[in-house]
Amino acid sequence: MPKFLTDLEKKLDAFAIEGSNPAFRLFMSSDPANSIPIGLLEKSIKLTNEPPQGVKLNIKKAFTFFSKEDIEEKDGKVKTILFALCFFHTVMLERRKFGPKGWNMKYPFNMGDLRDSALVLNNYMENNASSGKIPWDDLKYLFGEIMYGGHIVDNWDRILCAAYLDSLMNDALLDEAELFPFIEGKPISFKCPTALAYEKYIEYIETECPPETPLAFGMHPNAEIDFRTSQCLELFRVLQEIAPKDAGAGGGAGMGIQEKIQEFMHRVSDEASLDSNKLNIEDIASKLGEESRTPY
Repeated sequence: MPKFLTDLEKKLDAFAIEGSNPAFRLFMSSDPANSIPIGLLEKSIKLTNEPPQGVKLNIKKAFTFFSKEDIEEKDGKVKTILFALCFFHTVMLERRKFGPKGWNMKYPFNMGDLRDSALVLNNYMENNASSGKIPWDDLKYLFGEIMYGGHIVDNWDRILCAAYLDSLMNDALLDEAELFPFIEGKPISFKCPTALAYEKYIEYIETECPPETPLAFGMHPNAEIDFRTSQCLELFRVLQEIAPKDAGAGGGAGMGIQEKIQEFMHRVSDEASLDSNKLNIEDIASKLGEESRTPY
């Protein structure tokens, strides 16, 4: 915790006693932290900015980070590469939710990486406008080794990042290339559109981006099981944290948090008819030969 926060809290108390200007406002920003003085938090109006969840919302947020004027004035090739860059940014962010299956650690990728990568893209495309060639190797190096790669400390993660850029940043991108990896033979697709108007890009994301699936990241659908399980555990952990500590004490205090969780789980089980929809594992196993028993 910065030492000045304790002094700041005392200063604000002094201002309140002495009578400060009614128009005085103090704006502060911070990453989540447990070390911020509680007195400072109690005096504040707190606002949080939660990142969106899902490929569609993240691509939309990444693309709308740029203004309409920024997009419309660009060359068609730059528009197409920028759209692919927004998808790449989305992949880098969304893989974090799969834990060790996505990245070996939660890297702090952010909108600043996308902004700086877009600036580099514009500069390189302007400098190479006369030759007509797109410097793919230079762009891949800058995106994968410097902008986003600057956060990556694991060699295998760096290889994965480079593999994504190899599949995205090439001449095929300009001809409506497939953005989702390893989906041959699967009923899912999301292609990079040709140069469009700003509103048309947003409409394309809304209408063409498939429903959320691990296939978008080149993963098996079972990868979602672990993610949803962790999400459920985190939800109930937060519920336990915010519940009154004396919720189960005394006859008039009502049910404790554990009883409420059990009641909720029983209600979910009844409404979803989980007991009647259980798979008969023994029956399935009896129909499979030894060679057919794979993890899937």
